Amino acid sequence: MTISKNALFARQEWIGFVVLAAIILLLLPALLDNFRLNLFGKYLTYAFVAIGLALCWGAGGILSLGQGVFFGLGGYCMAMFLKLEASTPENTLIQSTPGIPDFMDWNQLTELPGWWQPFYSLTFTLVAVVLVPVIFALIIGVAMFRRRVGGVYFAIITQAFAAILTILIVGQQGYTGGVNGITDLRTLKGWDIRTDEAKEILYYVNGVLLLAVLFIAHCVRKSKLGRVLIAMRDQEDRVRFSGYDVASFKIFIFCLGAAFAGIGGAMFTLQVGFMSPTLVGIVPSIEMVIFCAVGGRLSIQGAIYGALLVNWAKTSFSESFPELWLFGLGGLFIAVVMLFPNGLAGIWSEKIMPQINRLWAQRSKATPETPAKEGAVS
Repeated sequence: MTISKNALFARQEWIGFVVLAAIILLLLPALLDNFRLNLFGKYLTYAFVAIGLALCWGAGGILSLGQGVFFGLGGYCMAMFLKLEASTPENTLIQSTPGIPDFMDWNQLTELPGWWQPFYSLTFTLVAVVLVPVIFALIIGVAMFRRRVGGVYFAIITQAFAAILTILIVGQQGYTGGVNGITDLRTLKGWDIRTDEAKEILYYVNGVLLLAVLFIAHCVRKSKLGRVLIAMRDQEDRVRFSGYDVASFKIFIFCLGAAFAGIGGAMFTLQVGFMSPTLVGIVPSIEMVIFCAVGGRLSIQGAIYGALLVNWAKTSFSESFPELWLFGLGGLFIAVVMLFPNGLAGIWSEKIMPQINRLWAQRSKATPETPAKEGAVS
């Protein structure tokens, strides 16, 4: 069947989507034990951030070094709900003030702060997981893009926000858990999330949500909005002089990337069972950019593979060479940027696919055509 050029997915894109789905939902669960599968579940949560960066940085030319902020905000929203569920009066009888999280009791708080109260509701929490990062991104975006702040200046400012939020979380120990974060998360509506069975189920939930986010991101890239973003990335002034509100487009895509990161943060909290400021600051935010760069910032699917590969390499290096794994991670990033600036996706599209197409064309020419049947001669 011939696929129209205007179709949502070209044939190769459909194949890539199906292959990725098969790897995530079939291949990895079949090959990995529970411990390794849970690790890859954690890696999938970082892929949400990588997709958002592929849209912001790859399509829109907006390099954010503060995506850990949105990842952390989504994670903390989910952690607050889970912590309140684990802090019932029955579970906290030994505290001075039963019914509040343990770190609040250690810091001599005697009642639950008012801004924690709404997180008793799962519905509110699920909305907050997306809405809180989006609101934060909206504030940053309006303040920066309306003033035409971009490029390296925007990257540095987002990095500063990551540092500020980390300091704020650590400093407000009685309300946020401080440097330890929010830990000892046990159940989700009575369902124990600490068991191997629960971790496996959460892995599949992660995978399905990631594929849904990938589909949304692909629709954005294929839409008129996606074409405008690419034009802005290449010739922003020309797009502005053509009458487009460049700032609004940037704000939207930045907020969409924040929403994806917030979902990833919430799933990280569920998959791993805690959330801490070490996942919010400058270092994790830069690592998230590395995921996207290694996979290929111009490719949404490439960003996912980059997140999985870099985190797998990070785990492998840290297990085998605990004192050298940071150098290995840095070397991987430098090698990819210098030798393959378009990442893994660039290697595939520029090196491998042309060879496959050439071999396919040669095979097609070598195959003799079936002669047409002649009419019967009486």
